[in-house]
Amino acid sequence: MYRRLFAALVCCALLGAGTAAQAGAVSGAGETREVAGAPAAPDIPRLTDDRGRVLTLRGWNVEDKVHRGDQALSAITERHFRDLHRDGFNFARLLVFWDDLEPERGRYSEDYLRRIERILDWAHKYRVQVLIDAHQDVFGPAFGHRGIPAWATRTDGLPFTPHPEDWFSEYFEPAVQRAFTHLYEDEDLRRAQAAMWRVLAGRFAHHPALFGYDLINEPMGELRPGEDLPTAAARIEAQQITPMYNRLADAVRSVDRDSWIFFEPTPIVGEGVPTALGRIDDPKAVYAPHFYNTAMEAGADYDPSAGWIESYEAAVTEYPRRHRVPVIVGEWGPLNNGLPNMGLFYRDALTSLNRYSSGWAGYVWCYGGGYCALDATGVLRPHKDRTAAPYAPAVAGTVTSESHSFDTGAYRLDYRAGHGVTEIRVPARTGGWRVSVTGPAATPTPDLPSGRSSTARVHARPGGEVTVVVTPR
Repeated sequence: MYRRLFAALVCCALLGAGTAAQAGAVSGAGETREVAGAPAAPDIPRLTDDRGRVLTLRGWNVEDKVHRGDQALSAITERHFRDLHRDGFNFARLLVFWDDLEPERGRYSEDYLRRIERILDWAHKYRVQVLIDAHQDVFGPAFGHRGIPAWATRTDGLPFTPHPEDWFSEYFEPAVQRAFTHLYEDEDLRRAQAAMWRVLAGRFAHHPALFGYDLINEPMGELRPGEDLPTAAARIEAQQITPMYNRLADAVRSVDRDSWIFFEPTPIVGEGVPTALGRIDDPKAVYAPHFYNTAMEAGADYDPSAGWIESYEAAVTEYPRRHRVPVIVGEWGPLNNGLPNMGLFYRDALTSLNRYSSGWAGYVWCYGGGYCALDATGVLRPHKDRTAAPYAPAVAGTVTSESHSFDTGAYRLDYRAGHGVTEIRVPARTGGWRVSVTGPAATPTPDLPSGRSSTARVHARPGGEVTVVVTPR
């Protein structure tokens, strides 16, 4: 999440510089939206499974940032995954912390690994695929947060002043910035970070719920004297973060040949600045930016006239087009959901996200206020409920178009069939759903039941043009 200082630094750096806008306007009230897999972004590849089916991931971040040690991850329960499944989601980005996994150098917590495994078991029970995210906020516990262990934090005695009212600005404290430089440059810390990933991937490579690994959350770095933020970010991404990702990908591949590897740019991409990351040399790499707006993070309402979503889309799609990698947006969603324009924000954001990505994980799947997706009773909160809609987790063939109407709830998928079974997932809904299929295909269940999430499976003759329409009953 981004705060005022970051916004001010970016805005100052970009004064007088135009920001490219995505061609074509986002949909307005009452319109049907294009979604993931439609020809709006044909030059960005889609995720596929080992059978060649086109995949879509829809879900949320799952976290426990409060508990540590023998209570670590205790706030995450089976209910989280039962409710994800109920609302039709098939994906969870699970936050784990290196400081809990390796509290002392070379000593890995077997208890922490068992707790992660228990969460993966719950996910598998409810058919949710999990991305393990090596999370850091403001580097780690040396600065009052979570992530890189204190024993791996080197500051050269530089100062650090906490900013509890605006924690993201702590990334610009000299001690924090120097700690990132040492993580990227010190050979022993490089080896320790790679070893940590070999432990995680070696333990969970064959778990049926495991989808992939997010190598580090929101990486940052050290600004040099006289550098503006975009210049510094480009240097850090190209010269420090790209080599780190390739080192860590090699570490993962030494114990896991099959899972997906997710990698993130610095958070400046959220301000419409394309990343300068280089190529990640792995055949199953996924570009995983975050989608936040500094003004909204500071409490402002969504302003569609500002063009932020269009600028973000233009910036965030430049890398995957150039390097031909799929996109999963790893975090998104505003803090204040009750402002007047939030309904329009969710329409516009989902329209954009689903136009170019293979999926997303909202922030965050918890019960209560603030960023929480659900209220205390477990019901999706207003506007966040727009994320629960029919979609196709797996398409056996080539998607030619998809659309979803916010007004009617209807979903349509057009595809040219290949070999295999296409899956359509719907959230729980009173009254259920009706599925109609045209073309050389059939689904054995035209009516999906009321009150629970369901999956329709469509069998089609290869080469046939198939249309699937899902409507509320």
